[in-house]
Amino acid sequence: MAGGGAAPPPKQEELQPHQVKDQLPSVSYCITSPPPWPEAVILGFQHYIVMLGTSVIIPSALVPQMGGGNDEKARVIQTLLFVAGINTLCQSFFGTRLPAVMGGSYTVVAPTISIILAGRYSNEADPHEKFLRTMRGTQGALIIASTIQIILGFSGLWRNVVRFLSPLSAVPLISLAGFGLYELGFPGVAKCVEIGLPEIILLLVFSQYLPHVIHVAKPVFDRFAVIFTIAIVWLYAYILTASGAYKNARPKTQVHCRVDRSGIISGAPWIRVPFPFQWGAPTFDAGESFAMMMASFVALVESTGTFIAVSRYASATMIPPSVLGRGIGWQGIGTLIGAFFGTANGTAVSVENAGLLALTHVGSRRVVQISAGFMIFFSILGKFGAIFASIPLPIFAALYCIFFAYIGACGLSFLQFCNLNSFRTKFIVGFSFFMGLSVPQYFNEYTSVAGYGPVHTGARWFNDMINVPFSSKPFVAGLVAYFLDNTIQRRDNGARRDRGYHWWDKFRSFKTDTRSEEFYSLPFNLNKFFPSV
Repeated sequence: MAGGGAAPPPKQEELQPHQVKDQLPSVSYCITSPPPWPEAVILGFQHYIVMLGTSVIIPSALVPQMGGGNDEKARVIQTLLFVAGINTLCQSFFGTRLPAVMGGSYTVVAPTISIILAGRYSNEADPHEKFLRTMRGTQGALIIASTIQIILGFSGLWRNVVRFLSPLSAVPLISLAGFGLYELGFPGVAKCVEIGLPEIILLLVFSQYLPHVIHVAKPVFDRFAVIFTIAIVWLYAYILTASGAYKNARPKTQVHCRVDRSGIISGAPWIRVPFPFQWGAPTFDAGESFAMMMASFVALVESTGTFIAVSRYASATMIPPSVLGRGIGWQGIGTLIGAFFGTANGTAVSVENAGLLALTHVGSRRVVQISAGFMIFFSILGKFGAIFASIPLPIFAALYCIFFAYIGACGLSFLQFCNLNSFRTKFIVGFSFFMGLSVPQYFNEYTSVAGYGPVHTGARWFNDMINVPFSSKPFVAGLVAYFLDNTIQRRDNGARRDRGYHWWDKFRSFKTDTRSEEFYSLPFNLNKFFPSV
């Protein structure tokens, strides 16, 4: 013993770094272990509530520009929810089999706005007719665009691309799939800060502090934090609305803060089943289809990052490239279904629902399948679904502050497989993060000042093909990291270890790790007919 009251030297195990884990520990229910039915149903409902945000934000932005009123907006939201339910079921049964909610895609919004602004629709005087014509144009472009995901996914081309992905090049892609959506976080909360801020604070208290202060037999507060806090803040927003707090407020404030201003409830029918080609036959334009194909490719890259994050939070092993390719193929089918039904939007993995898996510590596949049932059910019973869809958007923005952060952190967690003392690692991570934030910043800033992107030729579709990918933070960061990681010191064995490539060797083929079979094999013995390689 050291004399003079000095602290004893630390034990050897205290100085050891944290162990590297193939699967995330401390997840309560992993991908294959469902919670008890009552709990699973409530958790499924929670997923449904969380995905409503994107499903309402995108049509609310697009439909008025297309010439549609509240009726059309309510119908598009219903259709988007209905298709999201179908796609989520397809993805969880036949795609990656991960608990991934398939919702709308923000990437597709820019080329859709280009279609809305196209010259051939601007001379249409009747707004409803203009809405129908633009919707059909969007459907046509999305039908063509879905083929790129279907072909890349099912042909095995995307599988071959993902084979060269290492933990190092995955870090910027996954991180910015979460952090890159910062514009939807606090700026959305600030649109009605008296509703948004209480939601963030309450969600923090319920999910992070209360479970450690009040000890109950089962984790209730953190697991159902979203339902508890939304109920409290929504009620508070209702009281503010009913008491006339916003009577003399600016119209913009009223739209964001009041619980009765979205116009969705009045526009929604009681019962309505969305059906294919409900807006008429799609129309096709070559240029617009090219632009949409590029957006579809960007959505595919972003979804690849989110799929990997979902596999982590579901406590599964790394997705084998063949399974990821299968998932991307089904995402393309999802985009195609959406185009047939007329959602005016593509399909992508919902980042906020992936974050919810982390908050609840429940990565069960069954929970997400139940949430898909809720999506379909409430999209048919229009009025009931519209009640939930009219939750003020600053409440959703508050949820995003926490969920998108979880996905960003998930990306960073893959650095555990890399050598952080290597200059090569430092350069690739730093440079790809920086460019992933800096390049889209330039493109978005230029667009907001000038009204059009830096690439501005007479062909709007060509402009979109360049401006859309470089406005996507995960796409730019992922592209830079992937290129540098596969070209700098490629043949060097030390570099191979530094980038963590050897950690994923056993998951590069479906057969080399028995856990891949457990997590990702198809149901109903379909693996016989569709083998994963």
